[in-house]
Amino acid sequence: MNTHKSVALAAFALTLLSSTAYAETQLTVYTAFEAVDLQRYADTFNADHPDIKINWVRDSTGVMTAKLLAEKNNPQADVVWGVAASSLLMLKSEGMLEPYAPAGVEKLDPKFVDNSTPPSWVGMDAYVAAICYNTVEGKKLGLTPPKSWKDLTKPEYKDHVVMPNPASSGTGFLDVSAWLQMFGEKDAWSFMDGLHKNISSYTHSGSKPCKMAGAGETVVGVSFEFPGAKAKSAGAPIDIIFPEEGSGWEAEAGAIIAGTPKLEAAKVLMDWSISKKANEMYNVGYAVLAMPGIAKPVENLPTDVASKMIKNDFEWAATNRNAILKEWNTRYDSKSEPKS
Repeated sequence: MNTHKSVALAAFALTLLSSTAYAETQLTVYTAFEAVDLQRYADTFNADHPDIKINWVRDSTGVMTAKLLAEKNNPQADVVWGVAASSLLMLKSEGMLEPYAPAGVEKLDPKFVDNSTPPSWVGMDAYVAAICYNTVEGKKLGLTPPKSWKDLTKPEYKDHVVMPNPASSGTGFLDVSAWLQMFGEKDAWSFMDGLHKNISSYTHSGSKPCKMAGAGETVVGVSFEFPGAKAKSAGAPIDIIFPEEGSGWEAEAGAIIAGTPKLEAAKVLMDWSISKKANEMYNVGYAVLAMPGIAKPVENLPTDVASKMIKNDFEWAATNRNAILKEWNTRYDSKSEPKS
């Protein structure tokens, strides 16, 4: 081999080596995070880990859960980040999650961590059920602001309530699951029968009812606290009401999909997802965080949101999810908005 050829080959090998060394890892991340947060979350993560690129696949919780279960035998995701803990428990029962204890997991509130050792999922924050009430439209119609869930069954609210469909929305499911846990099965379905009479539509997004209330398209939007605070900050004439019986809630959680060929990068993301920096990032919208002592008050939300949260049995919710949704669909799906 002549000298020129060997120098050229050596240079080519060096280029190949350096490009491999600096090649980014791409993670396919399934999520139900609010769409407005995705870029900020990726950018904040990439400030610490520029070598890992997140390719988001986003939909509402119920749709994302169904997609993951449908892909059980041919997983397309590497990581799930920002999907309800009760959904991840369903994936865990199907053997779809890679158990992993992220660095620093012992610093989290235990209710945000799967109870297996090592855990199959870890939480990052909570979204808490709330009513978004349009004060201007309510006054026009002579309505009284609700104080409780059961107030929403009063005849004065007929056609003035919008809530999420629990089959497609994690917020809708946490509502139904919480009512069943709070009121007991018989009284909860009786309550939902009464509520259904007043529902104008069931949406396929958990934040949409609150956005509709903010825009004056409905008076009462059964939603969660984050879109309410955001809409109020933007000038919407709404009150954010936490009903006196207590509020259902879900942990936004993360997990590694079993069998991912990108396990090391997935672990890096999971480690980072529960870090102090990540919790501070979630706190921009969410008042209740997995890491105690980090949360600062969120504009337009009370400082004691955590005290509104009921004792929530995620395992029960996950185990009974299919039966609950089947019953709900039979009774109420006729008022669901068309799927886009």
